Amino acid sequence: MLDFSILTGNIDMYLEGFKVTLLVSLTSLVGSFILGTVLAVFRIAPVKLLNWIGTIYVEFIRNIPLLIIAFFLFVGLPSIGVRLDGVYAGTIALIVYTSAFIAEAIRAGIMSVPKGQMEAARSSGLTYIQTMRHIILPQAIKIVVPPLGNQFINLVKNSSILSVLAVSELMYQGDLISSRTFIVFDVYIFVAIFYLIITLPLSYGVNTLEKRLAKSN
Repeated sequence: MLDFSILTGNIDMYLEGFKVTLLVSLTSLVGSFILGTVLAVFRIAPVKLLNWIGTIYVEFIRNIPLLIIAFFLFVGLPSIGVRLDGVYAGTIALIVYTSAFIAEAIRAGIMSVPKGQMEAARSSGLTYIQTMRHIILPQAIKIVVPPLGNQFINLVKNSSILSVLAVSELMYQGDLISSRTFIVFDVYIFVAIFYLIITLPLSYGVNTLEKRLAKSN
């Protein structure tokens, strides 16, 4: 049986961690989606330099651990005079890391849109940017809603890595409570429940959006 006194006795710490996790996750979600979309466009743009930038970024970031990126921003940058606190370093790390995966998902969506639509839009006088913004991207994002939803859920779970930067998110607060009460199982079960409070509605929202988009097609 769970000892609910662990939850009630430390509810202020749990709620503080929940608030920080939610804020960091929402900020990172928006940032990674915007950056990922830009990178996806770079990867299929008719300019080789942009292709190279997008490809190098995605392939490099996808193949290194998130923890390395977080440590680089939090510990490495001060060596060149740039100092970021744990929240900023962790949020930027999540944006940088997740955007690489989102870029690949959106690129796959763009590639699945018939090429004739791009040609028709360009022949009607739209610029490349206008075509991507108004014609191609809306269709591509509809197609890749499920993988995007998975990446957003992964982002929330990956935010737990901010605990190593002493950010007072859920895992960090759980560590503090555990070290203070000498209880492990119950403490982290409640931490998991708070994560579920974020991820389950997000998963439900993505599934609902996917069904509505399917009906509208």
